[in-house]
Amino acid sequence: MKKHILSIGAILTVFTLKAQNKPLTEQDYARAEQFLSYHIEPFVDGTTVRPSWTKGEQLIYLATTKNGQEFLWLDPVKKTKVPAFDHQQLAAALNKATGKTYQAYKLPFQTIALSSDEKSFQFFADEKSWTYQIDKNSLVEGRTSARPSAGRMGGAAESVSPDGKKAVFIKDWNLWLRDIASKKETQLTFDGVKDYGYATDNAGWKSSDRPIVRWSPDSKKLTTFQQDQRHLSDMYLVTTNVGSPTLKAWKYPLPGDKEVAKLRRVVIDVENPKVISLQIPLDDHRSSLSDDIVDGGQLADIDWNADGTEFAFLSTSRDHKISKLQIANASTGAVREVFTETVKTQFESGVNSINWRYLPKTNEILWYSERDNWGHLYLYDAKTGKVKNQITKGDWLVGRLLRVDEKSRTLWFTGHGREKGNPYFAYLYRVGFDGKGFTLLTPDEGNHQVSFSPAFNYIVDTYSQPNVPGVTVLRDLKGKQIEELGRTDISRLLAKGWKAPDVVQMVAADGQTAIYGLVFTPTKMEAGKKYPVVDYIYPGPQGGSVGSWSFSASRSDHQALAELGFIVVVIEGTSNPYRSKSYHDMAYGNMGENTLPDQITGIKQLAQKYPMDLDKVGIWGHSGGGFATAAAMFRYPDFFKVGVSQAGNHENRNYEDDWGERYNGLLANSDYEAQANQNHAKNLKGKLMLAHGMMDNNVPPYNTYLVVDALNKANKDYDLVLFPHSAHGFGPNNPYMMRRRWDYFVKNLLGVDPPKEYNLRGTNQLQR
Repeated sequence: MKKHILSIGAILTVFTLKAQNKPLTEQDYARAEQFLSYHIEPFVDGTTVRPSWTKGEQLIYLATTKNGQEFLWLDPVKKTKVPAFDHQQLAAALNKATGKTYQAYKLPFQTIALSSDEKSFQFFADEKSWTYQIDKNSLVEGRTSARPSAGRMGGAAESVSPDGKKAVFIKDWNLWLRDIASKKETQLTFDGVKDYGYATDNAGWKSSDRPIVRWSPDSKKLTTFQQDQRHLSDMYLVTTNVGSPTLKAWKYPLPGDKEVAKLRRVVIDVENPKVISLQIPLDDHRSSLSDDIVDGGQLADIDWNADGTEFAFLSTSRDHKISKLQIANASTGAVREVFTETVKTQFESGVNSINWRYLPKTNEILWYSERDNWGHLYLYDAKTGKVKNQITKGDWLVGRLLRVDEKSRTLWFTGHGREKGNPYFAYLYRVGFDGKGFTLLTPDEGNHQVSFSPAFNYIVDTYSQPNVPGVTVLRDLKGKQIEELGRTDISRLLAKGWKAPDVVQMVAADGQTAIYGLVFTPTKMEAGKKYPVVDYIYPGPQGGSVGSWSFSASRSDHQALAELGFIVVVIEGTSNPYRSKSYHDMAYGNMGENTLPDQITGIKQLAQKYPMDLDKVGIWGHSGGGFATAAAMFRYPDFFKVGVSQAGNHENRNYEDDWGERYNGLLANSDYEAQANQNHAKNLKGKLMLAHGMMDNNVPPYNTYLVVDALNKANKDYDLVLFPHSAHGFGPNNPYMMRRRWDYFVKNLLGVDPPKEYNLRGTNQLQR
């Protein structure tokens, strides 16, 4: 009898709470939607400066002036600025050509491509390419095409030589050469067969028709591989349609497989077609990048000499613990080992960057290593394989090596953690090969994004913080500021009630390590009220939850969700990049930890400053964040009450080999079984929504099906959203998923009803 009385009391309590908490309306959702990027970005004035340089190292760039958005022509020597062209004339010509109305100082493009004679420029507007003759004020329509992109590697399925005269492509598992001018095609290889093809880009989650090669600077040779996948098992996806489905199958090695894809490295002489095999055993399909062998569209870990007679390359072991630097003779295939670096966990040549270089003129190697617990540069003798000297040192790390001047023996690179403040901010530095002359070139506090002029006389530097809009300045090579080029103006944004997130610092679960994050609170907060918490998570370990630490007016839907009545937190947990080696390795061999102890201890610390209701904590994430979300709900069910897990790699024995084996170790040396989410599903107490694309070729949907099966067997309630035609990113289904996510937190964490089937922009397209 007492039991029934308690139940009735609980029911009455629920009804009382429902009466106190009014359901959210369409107007509430519409207000939240105003904080999504497509509503926010139009109120951000000033643009990211993308200059077009002249031969004389003058630049044309888009600036905010008293007229509006105006292209200026700047002479850095004379420090003069003039309009780059007659904006009124161009607008009039464009209006006449398109039948539309464009304003002179609000033109529909932000970048231009200056012609070689500097008398005209091209731009893209109204889905067309245009050429404007500056002196004649004439406009000519170009071809209708897709927007051109910088650094394009030729067609979608070809790689163009440095001189722009040749392209290679794959046909019937072999590599072919196309002369761009004559269109003549020549077959380069003849023994490529299915699953043992040349230059193929189809291992694990990567799949495309483009050839993966690295051209020699003189365009006479290229190096690539013949990829042996004949011994690998297949991954399968099945289409959803009326009638018989189509089976999609491709090679997808997994952690624990006896073998991974193997590379037979070759050099191909394209002028006198000939294939030269390198005289080494087959390499594992590995590189010093995260989990790919492609760097900027080309084969990674390759550095040619200028005349194409030899190149340095890196062979990486399956577990990423052994990296062997070698030099190959491009004519004979002979290979000489220079040195080998062996580490206890995993070796990388930078954060998503390859920072080693071959310097053939002086027989030296610039090398990146974390051997002293920080990522630094070293100078090696390429003949003896011995270290000549350490170039950079200290409790900070080199991020990306940007430029090497062999003549002056000087390096330019970004660094993290050397300056006071946020260790994730990147700054630009210069140093000599001998470690002398170390100079900070971008002293202003913030995250710096830099580029150099073509002749390397100037630096364009844009710096900002997550809560401080960007400033772009022009500097000389000594770091001295020459001219301010532009500022991001958010005055109109602030007038609409927008506010930046708070940047916060906490202490990790170990009680001593500093961690950082962002907090999004409602723009209108009620005094005395406590707010449910939503934790957005991406645990890495190749990148963290925050992503870019530069300014952005809109970060995912974090502020929009906060407007519905939540405090949203984004915490960069331990075991992620841009810190020390020991920091990055904190969860090595135990990826199931997913930075969750840091998330919990961080939220508890934030609750001392923000009005958080720690009895109502939710969590969500995508991919690795989906893995972490389900793990949070299963491993810490008394702290996390509501979770939305999207596209999670819940079982890393079902996710591609390279990523897991890099950060978790080989199956024989790491307990993958203990980390698998399905083995902890029985612990679920709260509300969990799982979502997955059924055509996900990155994280196959079987990862989520395993969790579903375990929940069924444990008699647990859960919610499931499937997208039959979606790959890993959900594509056009993203607005629908966002709305479902909002509804889930509103109903189960906030404790009120959401408006029924609110139509976020983009969701109506799914009904067509």
